[in-house]
Amino acid sequence: MNNCPKDGLPANPKIIFMGTPDYAVPSLEKLIEHGHVLLAVVTQPDRPKGRSKKRVFPPVKQAAKRFNLEVFQPEKASDREFCEVIRELGPDLLVVVAFGQVLRRELLEIPRWGGLNIHASLLPKYRGAAPIQWAIINDEAKTGLSAMRMDHGLDTGPVLLQEEVRIGPEETAGELHDRLASLSGDFLLRTMEGLTTNRLTPIPQNNAQATYAPKIDRSISLIKWDRSAQTLSALIRALDPWPGATTVVGGKEIKLFSSKVADRKRLDLTPGRIAGHSEDGLLVETGEGTV
Repeated sequence: MNNCPKDGLPANPKIIFMGTPDYAVPSLEKLIEHGHVLLAVVTQPDRPKGRSKKRVFPPVKQAAKRFNLEVFQPEKASDREFCEVIRELGPDLLVVVAFGQVLRRELLEIPRWGGLNIHASLLPKYRGAAPIQWAIINDEAKTGLSAMRMDHGLDTGPVLLQEEVRIGPEETAGELHDRLASLSGDFLLRTMEGLTTNRLTPIPQNNAQATYAPKIDRSISLIKWDRSAQTLSALIRALDPWPGATTVVGGKEIKLFSSKVADRKRLDLTPGRIAGHSEDGLLVETGEGTV
């Protein structure tokens, strides 16, 4: 999208929306509510879920069906055959929100205005699949939203617009996810307005300042109690609701959800020892302070 036309996006552009999880649904709904022309919705294939392994629709597909939109579910959206499907639809713009695949140049060059991505961080910080969780793991005071012209890299395109969002001191990844998802819809509309009025200037990212947010897996979920209370509280909140931080009590693995620092400075402690409990939860000693 770096070679997009210098004139503004048409006032009523023909859009193909690409997204998959519930995070992307508010953005799709905002486009529909405000009368944007949606040629189709592209989402990931149906996947097995739960113990029954029954295939379920991605949330974006469920939303698209409510609005009687045409839905495509390619295994690889950048495959040559699917690129031809997109070419025949003739979009002006791809709008991409948490789609879940890296899109190749062949696909991004089909629409005249390329691809617009809404990413849940203040780029170039936290490029990648899990920006919300890693911002909390690293105990950031703020994160935000970035509107980016897409190129063939991983969240490397020039930035059109950003919005800062404060992270609450006890906010979990699930809570921040829901807040950013809700904010993304209006943020997308503001970006679209700026593109149609030609008021947004793409600013190249400073790659020297880039940080990365790889996909979260269970390998980081086991709590090491010799770390500081601040570090552990951030990790517990970042892994809530999935996959959940874990610890072992009496030979049994338990999951921990929600956390706050009770004492930051105490050092005369036994890491992992339960120091007390109340209706609010357990008080546990760490390498520095209690949670």
